[in-house]
Amino acid sequence: MIRRGFILLTFCTALLGCADAPAQERRPIAWDGLGQDPNKGSNRPHVAKRRATNPAPAAADPNQERERVLGTLRPYSEAWWAIHDEIEAENDKQLGTKLVICPRCVQSPQQSEDATGSIR
Repeated sequence: MIRRGFILLTFCTALLGCADAPAQERRPIAWDGLGQDPNKGSNRPHVAKRRATNPAPAAADPNQERERVLGTLRPYSEAWWAIHDEIEAENDKQLGTKLVICPRCVQSPQQSEDATGSIR
Protein backbone atom coordinates (compact mmCIF):
# COMPACT_ATOMS: atom_id res chain seq x y z
CA MET A 1 0.00 0.00 0.00
CA ILE A 2 2.83 2.39 0.83
CA ARG A 3 4.47 1.58 -2.47
CA ARG A 4 1.31 2.49 -4.42
CA GLY A 5 0.93 5.69 -2.42
CA PHE A 6 4.53 6.67 -3.19
CA ILE A 7 4.03 5.98 -6.92
CA LEU A 8 0.80 7.99 -6.93
CA LEU A 9 2.47 10.87 -5.07
CA THR A 10 5.40 10.88 -7.51
CA PHE A 11 3.06 10.83 -10.52
CA CYS A 12 0.94 13.69 -9.16
CA THR A 13 4.02 15.77 -8.37
CA ALA A 14 5.34 15.28 -11.89
CA LEU A 15 2.01 16.33 -13.39
CA LEU A 16 1.80 19.34 -11.12
CA GLY A 17 5.25 20.51 -12.23
CA CYS A 18 4.30 20.26 -15.91
CA ALA A 19 0.90 21.92 -15.56
CA ASP A 20 1.95 24.87 -13.44
CA ALA A 21 2.23 28.11 -15.43
CA PRO A 22 3.38 31.49 -14.13
CA ALA A 23 0.69 34.14 -13.73
CA GLN A 24 2.26 36.52 -16.28
CA GLU A 25 1.91 34.05 -19.19
CA ARG A 26 -1.52 34.97 -20.50
CA ARG A 27 -0.69 35.21 -24.22
CA PRO A 28 -1.94 32.70 -26.78
CA ILE A 29 0.35 29.75 -27.23
CA ALA A 30 1.52 28.03 -30.39
CA TRP A 31 -0.67 25.14 -31.51
CA ASP A 32 0.62 22.31 -33.69
CA GLY A 33 -2.83 21.52 -35.12
CA LEU A 34 -3.14 18.18 -33.35
CA GLY A 35 -5.82 17.66 -30.75
CA GLN A 36 -7.89 20.44 -29.30
CA ASP A 37 -6.80 24.06 -29.77
CA PRO A 38 -5.40 25.25 -26.39
CA ASN A 39 -6.34 28.85 -27.21
CA LYS A 40 -10.07 28.07 -27.25
CA GLY A 41 -12.15 29.28 -24.33
CA SER A 42 -12.89 25.85 -22.79
CA ASN A 43 -9.25 25.16 -21.91
CA ARG A 44 -8.43 28.72 -20.86
CA PRO A 45 -11.23 30.04 -18.66
CA HIS A 46 -9.03 32.88 -17.36
CA VAL A 47 -8.94 34.54 -20.80
CA ALA A 48 -11.92 36.78 -21.41
CA LYS A 49 -13.40 36.77 -24.88
CA ARG A 50 -12.49 39.93 -26.71
CA ARG A 51 -15.35 41.74 -28.37
CA ALA A 52 -14.71 44.97 -30.15
CA THR A 53 -17.66 47.30 -30.59
CA ASN A 54 -15.80 49.23 -33.29
CA PRO A 55 -13.31 46.86 -34.89
CA ALA A 56 -10.13 48.57 -36.00
CA PRO A 57 -9.52 48.62 -39.76
CA ALA A 58 -7.12 45.97 -40.93
CA ALA A 59 -3.57 47.23 -41.31
CA ALA A 60 -2.31 47.37 -44.87
CA ASP A 61 0.15 44.63 -45.75
CA PRO A 62 3.58 46.31 -45.99
CA ASN A 63 4.73 43.62 -48.42
CA GLN A 64 1.93 44.24 -50.92
CA GLU A 65 3.72 47.14 -52.61
CA ARG A 66 7.06 45.31 -52.49
CA GLU A 67 5.55 42.24 -54.17
CA ARG A 68 4.08 44.44 -56.91
CA VAL A 69 7.52 45.97 -57.54
CA LEU A 70 9.12 42.52 -57.38
CA GLY A 71 6.88 41.37 -60.23
CA THR A 72 8.13 44.17 -62.48
CA LEU A 73 11.84 43.41 -61.95
CA ARG A 74 13.96 40.92 -63.84
CA PRO A 75 14.06 37.70 -61.77
CA TYR A 76 17.21 37.11 -59.73
CA SER A 77 18.76 40.48 -60.51
CA GLU A 78 20.43 42.49 -57.74
CA ALA A 79 17.38 44.74 -57.37
CA TRP A 80 15.10 41.68 -57.31
CA TRP A 81 17.16 40.11 -54.50
CA ALA A 82 17.13 43.38 -52.53
CA ILE A 83 13.32 43.58 -52.65
CA HIS A 84 13.05 39.84 -51.97
CA ASP A 85 15.23 40.18 -48.85
CA GLU A 86 13.07 43.08 -47.61
CA ILE A 87 9.93 40.95 -48.04
CA GLU A 88 11.52 38.04 -46.17
CA ALA A 89 12.70 40.36 -43.37
CA GLU A 90 9.17 41.76 -42.97
CA ASN A 91 7.71 38.24 -42.92
CA ASP A 92 10.22 37.23 -40.23
CA LYS A 93 9.34 40.34 -38.22
CA GLN A 94 5.62 39.56 -38.40
CA LEU A 95 6.24 35.94 -37.42
CA GLY A 96 8.39 37.04 -34.49
CA THR A 97 5.53 39.12 -33.09
CA LYS A 98 3.13 36.17 -33.33
CA LEU A 99 5.42 33.38 -32.15
CA VAL A 100 5.36 32.65 -28.43
CA ILE A 101 7.89 30.31 -26.89
CA CYS A 102 7.63 29.34 -23.25
CA PRO A 103 10.72 30.71 -21.45
CA ARG A 104 11.03 27.46 -19.50
CA CYS A 105 11.12 25.49 -22.79
CA VAL A 106 14.19 27.31 -24.10
CA GLN A 107 17.38 26.66 -22.22
CA SER A 108 20.01 29.37 -22.46
CA PRO A 109 23.61 28.35 -23.20
CA GLN A 110 24.87 29.75 -19.88
CA GLN A 111 22.70 27.32 -17.89
CA SER A 112 23.81 24.22 -19.77
CA GLU A 113 26.46 22.20 -17.93
CA ASP A 114 27.08 19.91 -20.89
CA ALA A 115 28.04 22.66 -23.31
CA THR A 116 30.88 21.80 -25.65
CA GLY A 117 33.15 24.19 -27.42
CA SER A 118 36.51 24.78 -28.91
CA ILE A 119 39.59 24.57 -26.70
CA ARG A 120 41.25 27.46 -28.48
